[in-house]
Amino acid sequence: MGERLLTNDALAERLHVHPNTTEHWRLKGEGPPWIRVGRLVRYRPEDVEEWLTRNRAQSTSESRAT
Repeated sequence: MGERLLTNDALAERLHVHPNTTEHWRLKGEGPPWIRVGRLVRYRPEDVEEWLTRNRAQSTSESRAT
């Protein structure tokens, strides 16, 4: 693992959303894959990039309803 793991706050900052949003996604199973390190939640940058790619849409007809 070459890159540092992201905290919830770092992920939220990277995606320009509130940290509560990323927590909500995690609880609903809608966000990027995460890792538990002891009691901490962390995200691998490559998992976040893959999640963003999978959720990419070019029109509103392609977007998934959440």
